[in-house]
Amino acid sequence: MISFTVTALVFGVVFLAELPDKTALAGLVLGTRYRASYVFAGVAAAFALHVALAVAAGSVLTLLPQQIVHALTGVLFLGGAAVLLMRKGEDEEEIRKPENQSFWKVASTGFMLILVAEFGDLTQIMTANLAARYDDPLSVGLGAVLALWAVAGLGIVGGKALMKRVPLALITKVAALLMLALGVWSLWEAVAG
Repeated sequence: MISFTVTALVFGVVFLAELPDKTALAGLVLGTRYRASYVFAGVAAAFALHVALAVAAGSVLTLLPQQIVHALTGVLFLGGAAVLLMRKGEDEEEIRKPENQSFWKVASTGFMLILVAEFGDLTQIMTANLAARYDDPLSVGLGAVLALWAVAGLGIVGGKALMKRVPLALITKVAALLMLALGVWSLWEAVAG
């Protein structure tokens, strides 16, 4: 059974953490060059694979005693918050243009770009932490993949408009504060439990 609360929490945290990421900018660039639906298909498939790997890793962590899991996830959330707060503006990466505009060429370009760029990324590690924390792989996976797909869609279709209205620095700070709160809460549960 899917927990709406866990799914919504994961969605919010992953969404905010992914917005200032370089892959949102990469999706924006790809979306301005190619048919948006082709780009989204490739990007969405890569994100789904990343979430599946992260949830599997997080599920393995649930085999550890709860106090250790809470302490570990707390430290990792605090580390993620620090990374977000210390992050400087990231440069847009060069994206090679496929020779033609076929679905498979464009989708595979989007897939490979995200597959490589997101491997071991903060949101993938965060998803593994959340899977370990809540021991609800389906809800965590659903929330994470929907958040990543939403950011990809925004990046591909309307990234420029969003970034004009909401400063990237504000988005980054809100995501860092959420991760900080989750880290403190997890550490408190490790000590109190």
